Formats: sequence, structure tokens, C-alpha cells
Amino acid sequence: MEFNHADLFEGLADTIGERTAVVCGGERRTFAELDAEANRLAHHLQDLGVEPRQHVGLHLYNGVEYIAGLLAALKIRAVPINVNYRYVEAELAYLYRDSDIRALVYDVEFEPRVAAVTDRAPMLGHLIAVGGPPSIGSAVPYATALERGKTERGFPPRSGQDVYIIYTGGTTGLPKGAMWHVEDLFMGFGGGNPYGLPRATPQEVIDEAVKATPMVMMAAPPLMHGAAQMATFLAWWMGSTMVYVRKFDAAEVWRAVERERVATLNITGDAMARPLAEELARGSYDVSSLYAVGSTGAILSGAVRDRLQELLPNVMILDNFGSTESGYTASGVAGSSPEKGLRYQPNSVVKLAVLDERLRPVEPGSGQIGTLARSGRVAFGYYNDPEKTARTFVTDEQGTRWLLTGDLATVEPDGTVSIFGRGSQCINTGGEKVFPEEVEAVLKGHPAVFDAVVTGVPDERWGSRVAAVVEPRPGAGVTAAELDAHCRTRLSGYKVPRTYAFVAEMVRSPAGKADYRWARETVESSSGGVSI
Repeated sequence: MEFNHADLFEGLADTIGERTAVVCGGERRTFAELDAEANRLAHHLQDLGVEPRQHVGLHLYNGVEYIAGLLAALKIRAVPINVNYRYVEAELAYLYRDSDIRALVYDVEFEPRVAAVTDRAPMLGHLIAVGGPPSIGSAVPYATALERGKTERGFPPRSGQDVYIIYTGGTTGLPKGAMWHVEDLFMGFGGGNPYGLPRATPQEVIDEAVKATPMVMMAAPPLMHGAAQMATFLAWWMGSTMVYVRKFDAAEVWRAVERERVATLNITGDAMARPLAEELARGSYDVSSLYAVGSTGAILSGAVRDRLQELLPNVMILDNFGSTESGYTASGVAGSSPEKGLRYQPNSVVKLAVLDERLRPVEPGSGQIGTLARSGRVAFGYYNDPEKTARTFVTDEQGTRWLLTGDLATVEPDGTVSIFGRGSQCINTGGEKVFPEEVEAVLKGHPAVFDAVVTGVPDERWGSRVAAVVEPRPGAGVTAAELDAHCRTRLSGYKVPRTYAFVAEMVRSPAGKADYRWARETVESSSGGVSI
């Protein structure tokens, strides 16, 4: 057995097979049942001709089928490819083609888009349909695929160097596939033990899971995001159960917490925390089993975090810092927030640094701003993108290979890291630097604001001026003057937006991230924009 996710899962199925591994709505599988289902699907993929290192797309909502498909690919040393189900046809065509998928497991709800773009993905030759009979003639129903496969394993030996790819979408540009070796992925996302040092051997992971008192954990984000996939594996390495909802709905999340007696809940920033807080305030749910809510993939603003904490006074609210390429790297320092300044305590088992332009660490307490970087167990590149790989994964004068995260930061005297935001989105106004995330958090702290995105637009005098696109809360009215007054009590004058555009609905990327290009175009073209 190696530090390979398929090896480790099979070890769990053989030792704690009777425990429940996954729950989604009315569907649940024990470790043994999920193992058998994944074996059947894996053998079907093999029979289709899918070989090691070839790619299998997963274009699905959350469900047992998603996680079975993920395991099936890993069992035959193929590479699972997460497909963002929010993508429109042009984006899907790009992803199918860029990822070189050979087979696709898809939800029939997405069939019109799948049918429209499969001919633009020349390597895609096999379709497996989930959720009902397919209308695409060549597609095989998921149930039929399982019937054709064997329950037994009989797979060739695997390696810690097998590849795992997670496609991630940024704030601009096309999605990119972060490539990991599975042993590095295991270590990079908790090492099988999120509360201490990594496990020394694969067998130790199994042994500790057997001894552990099973918990019920829940990932609210979609499995198409790496955060939910990694949360699932971490739950399993702890011998615990992972719960999902098919599609994010705040009421359904709280119903699942109540029904399954969930102990820990994983969410993604304000986009989930805000509706969860609002639903909890107006509903009646038994959440007494819950003791921790952790946000990964996006930062909680102070106002939303405080509201959630008010509603869950006995629950730990945790902010974790990391990325698809870096894994889990740091935890939020108590009291930090985008409004007050983001400070993180680096994970003790990773090498995290802030590097200057010459790739040298900045001196703690110097106030010098550099780029946050991590070395060691990180992704090794981007699929089909050698130029992006070369810019992001660099080697210093001592021969240490670093992942440059793109975040601008400095190191405090106590070793904590203060993060300001993405350098690519930093607004230079009259020589002063403004980070959009800080201003967005302040705006979203106004009771009449539902969402906000801040960007820079050209200005004859200052070079750029700060501008904001604001989505008011339903039924709430807010003016530029009110927001200006709100910001001026919380931000330096040069950070306060000078122009506002109000929209009925915010446009975000299919990955849920701020679309700064759209925001800039909206401000520049808005006839209803207001300048202060």
C-alpha cells in the first residue's frame, strides 16, 4: 500500500467497511458498498479502453455517483477531471478539449450542453449518463455501466506518483488544471491528520481510522471544487462519514446538519456563510451536534463571520488559507478579517515564505511586501500550459522550488503572515495601493449590501480610481452617499470608492469568484453609475 488515495480507500473498505462513508439526501453508502460500486465502474472504464494516466471527466452535481466516479478513475490509475457544471457551451468545449478527457460521466440534466460540444473534444469517445435515460445514442446509463463491471478489484499496482488533476478557475482567464502527484496531494492537504503531524506510513492511516470514534462531517460546496474533494478524503482518513447536499441550498444544508447530526461543516466564504446565517436566523433547526464551521477557498468578511458566530455561539468559526496548487497552508489569526487586515499562522508542517523579486525571503517585521510562496508538497505544474507552469513554479539560488501563489503579503515580527490580496488586482491610485478584497469586505458589511466587487477604472488625475459594483439586498435601497459615509469611517480616504454602479444581480465567474473584468466594464459603461 502506498500514499495513494485508491490504496488508502480500499484499506478502509477492508477494515471499517460497515461504517457509512457518504450520505447525499436519501442515498448512503458504507465504505464496502462504495468500494464495490467504484470497482464496477472502474472495470467498465477499463473495458472501454481507458488506460492509466488517461483522463475521465466528472460533469455532475454532488452525489454518490460523483465520488464513485472519482474513486473508479483512481483505481485504474486514470486521472479524474472535475468539470464545472456552471460552464456554458464555449467554456465546456474548452475544458473538454484542454483536459483531453477520454470518457465523461455526466448528469442528464446537462445533456443539451454535453451534446452540443462533444464533437469539439476529439479525444472524448465514451459517455456515461447519470440520473435518467440518456438521449445521446452513444451514452451508457450509469446503472448499465455498473451491471457490466465486476465487483472484485483485480487492478494493477498503483504508485504515490500517480497523477491527480484539479481544474480551477481564476478571476480572469481560462480554467487551468493543477497537476499533483497523489502522495504530495495527500501530504499537502492534511497528511491524513488535520490536527497534527502527517501519518508516517499508509498503514498508520488505516490503523488510526479504525481506532477513531467516527464523526459526521459535511462539505457544503460542490464536489466539482477541490475543497470538497479534499474534505471528503480527510473525513475518510479519520474514519468518518462525509455528508453532501446535491446542490447548495441553505435550508437543505441545515436540514442535513439536523438529520445526520453533523459535527463539522465546510463552507466557502461569504457566498455560503451569508445565506446560511440568514436561513438559520429565520428558521428553526437543531444544530446542537455542530462544533466547527470552517471556510476554505474564500475568505469570510468580518461582518458575515460575526453574524454567523452570533447565531452559533458555541461553534468554532475557522478560516483556513490555501489554494488548489498549494494545499492547506495556514489558519486565520483570531480577530483578523479583510476589513481589519488578514493575518495567518502558517501550518507548522509546511514551508511558507514571503519572497522578494529575487526570490529571497523578506525579513520578519520589516514591512516589506513580497509574494507569498510555498515549497515542498505542492502541485508540480499546469496541464497543457508550460508557460503558466514556468511563471508559477520557480527555483531560487539555493535550488529550492517554490510555488508563487500570487498573493502579496508581508511577515510580521511574530512570524504570522499578513496578506493584502492578489497583486494582479491591486489598484494603483495616485501611487497608493488599494486591494479590492479589503474594500469589498467593508462594503458587504453595510446592512443594505448583498454583494460587492471593487475594481480600478482609468482616471486622468490619479491614473486609476477605485470603483465598486454593488448588488443591494432584495427590497433594500442604498445610495452612493450612504456607502461613502459607511466606508469613510472604516477605510483611509484613498481606498474609498469614487464611483458606484448598482446592479440587480452580480455576475461572478462560474467558479463563484469575483469577475473583475466584468466589473470594470460595468462601471465604465454604466449609464446609472454614480460618482462621489
